[in-house]
Amino acid sequence: MTPVEQTTFSSLPIRAELKEALAGLNYVDLTPIQARSAGAILDGNDLLAQAETGSGKTAAFAIGLLNKLDVTVFETQALVICPTRELSDQVAAEIRRLASALSNTRVLTLCGGKPLRDQLASLKSEPHIVVGTPGRLWKHLEIGSLDIGSIQTLVLDEADRMLDMGFYDDIINILYRTSPSRQTLLFSATYPAEIVNISREIQSDPVEVRVEASTTVDSIEQLFVTATDSQKTEVLLRALGKYQPENAIIFCNRKVQVQALCETLQKNGFHARPLHGDLEQRDRDEAIILFAGHSISILVATDVAARGLDISGLAAVINYDISYDPETHIHRVGRTGRAGLGGIAITLVTPDEKHRVTAIEQLLNTEFAFSKLRTHDRNDGYATAPTTRTIALSCGKKDKIRPGDIVGALTANSGLTNDDIGKITVQARVSFVAVGVSQANAALKILSEGRIKKQKVRARLLR
Repeated sequence: MTPVEQTTFSSLPIRAELKEALAGLNYVDLTPIQARSAGAILDGNDLLAQAETGSGKTAAFAIGLLNKLDVTVFETQALVICPTRELSDQVAAEIRRLASALSNTRVLTLCGGKPLRDQLASLKSEPHIVVGTPGRLWKHLEIGSLDIGSIQTLVLDEADRMLDMGFYDDIINILYRTSPSRQTLLFSATYPAEIVNISREIQSDPVEVRVEASTTVDSIEQLFVTATDSQKTEVLLRALGKYQPENAIIFCNRKVQVQALCETLQKNGFHARPLHGDLEQRDRDEAIILFAGHSISILVATDVAARGLDISGLAAVINYDISYDPETHIHRVGRTGRAGLGGIAITLVTPDEKHRVTAIEQLLNTEFAFSKLRTHDRNDGYATAPTTRTIALSCGKKDKIRPGDIVGALTANSGLTNDDIGKITVQARVSFVAVGVSQANAALKILSEGRIKKQKVRARLLR
């Protein structure tokens, strides 16, 4: 029997505390993936769903696992596996927001790139919900610091990317440590055969939900431009000069290309950072924080590194390399044009890659015209100037620091106001605050010479 499809959060048959949290977050209408999956999840069925980043899938599975959570039982009851630390952090943050009305709900992230000793200390008090990456989760299971034998809900988020990254064995090993009676929710942005195969192996009669890809790209202007490999960089500069996006993610298929292209853009005056899997975790974190806080204008990234990023207000996506499969293309361009806003996606296509465009047209049941970018489109004086500078601070959640504490330190007895302060990110041991360019040096002086919650901290400007 197909579950009844709901349309609003208030209509969901969930506990009152969750409805209170959703109302406080101004969650009203369900997105397509939420509407189509909520019934199956709340009924306890396994789910195989195609859903992209930004579609609302995190809230869909978070509501389900929180609805049956028993906070009086101090054991791990839900496990969410993600391909990257960045996505894990975002998922954990969303779960915490939705759990705000459920007292004493403990959510813990376990990812690589973080000290193992800190995680071991956190695991001494068993969390209700664990969110993490396959490699680090398996490490904790191997040494016996994590027990998932009692979990009721298992979520595989961005499953296609985890398989692309070679995590199949880790995922299967993790699943062997769980109860066969668990509910398994599998979300994937694309739908290759490997996803169907792993679903058959780990799920029991799952409800299948697919949100058509075309629903995510209708508001996006897509431009395809022919360019040989030797012409690509010049054509990219023409595109940036003509359209002058406030911010953009530029996708390449290979890590080496990401690094080389980013260096070229920097030499041409662009405020750009690379994002790929070979970077140190600190460099990846800083690139994302700078971009999200409008302290740089361009991210040059691979698909794997950029999966899970939830950047609001993205003006443009540029495919320096066209993707190998059409569903990945749709996932890329769907990062712009969200929340009812317009966006532009520009794809560079070599003459022998025209068949890839045909595959995208067939998937979307449409036709694309090829555009031209001429020499005069390039504006050598153009490089979108960031509106903020970001300051890194040597304090974080472990020091009981909250965003409001940083705002208070910056605005108390100074000429700075709330309008001068942008995005604030508080991590375990470090924090980041974006400040208007004209006020950045003053803010750095305030934070370096003053105190936050009576604590002396080190502050430095990122570039």
